Amino acid sequence: MNMPLSKPAGKRLQKELMAIMKDPPDGITVSQDTLEGSDLSQICVNMTGPSGTLYEGEAFMLRFKFGPKYPFDSPEVVFTGENIPVHPHIYSNGHICLSILTEDWSPAMSVQSVCLSIASMLSSCKEKKRPPDNSFYVKTCHKNPKKTRWWYHDEDV
Repeated sequence: MNMPLSKPAGKRLQKELMAIMKDPPDGITVSQDTLEGSDLSQICVNMTGPSGTLYEGEAFMLRFKFGPKYPFDSPEVVFTGENIPVHPHIYSNGHICLSILTEDWSPAMSVQSVCLSIASMLSSCKEKKRPPDNSFYVKTCHKNPKKTRWWYHDEDV
């Protein structure tokens, strides 16, 4: 069950969505379902793999779940749907190992900046492969990736 957003969080998210819709970054659009729902505690964003990369033209969906402390607390962000990118920092269940989604989160970040960081992560990938511990992680992890204690040891992928 989603926690209701605080009034400031709701206002902030409305502003962020308006900015993305007005001037969307390449390959990033807010899902129509999100726009039709009144509850902003969960937002889905469509992302197309950046051109000139291993993911060029592939369609992905990111689901953002916001808690009542947003933007002071990071959203839960996962890939969802039929196509989860095969990437060394993305597990087959959609969980993303990216420090800005946990301890390096800043209230200055936004849905758009998170999407751009993930697009950049995809762009710099040299080989499509799952994390080495994918099978174990997917079997044993918490449903909420924010509860995972990630080890960030591979900055060049």
